[in-house]
Amino acid sequence: MAEETYPINVWINEERYAKLQEAGLADMAKEKLAGMKVLELRVTPEQKDEILKRFPMAKFDASTTKSIELLPREVKDKMLEVAIEKKSVGPDAMEEFLKIEEFSKKYAS
Repeated sequence: MAEETYPINVWINEERYAKLQEAGLADMAKEKLAGMKVLELRVTPEQKDEILKRFPMAKFDASTTKSIELLPREVKDKMLEVAIEKKSVGPDAMEEFLKIEEFSKKYAS
């Protein structure tokens, strides 16, 4: 059985959608509100804990969506950039994101 993963939702505008199309990931974006699309970046429980530790303003919604919320836009932008480079929305892409030290230092409390 596959390990449980948790989503980080990134809203997708036209510019981002074009980049997703180039990477072959456009089909992964789901329609949410009034035509707006969202891409779910998936993280393992260990990655979830690491992200919450590195970015203290983020919260995990354990009661409803089981997702990581309130990450700064700059962080989500970089996560999306890494996902596009890796052509993956899974934990492998987020593992690469976690190797980037500049964000950990910038948002450390």
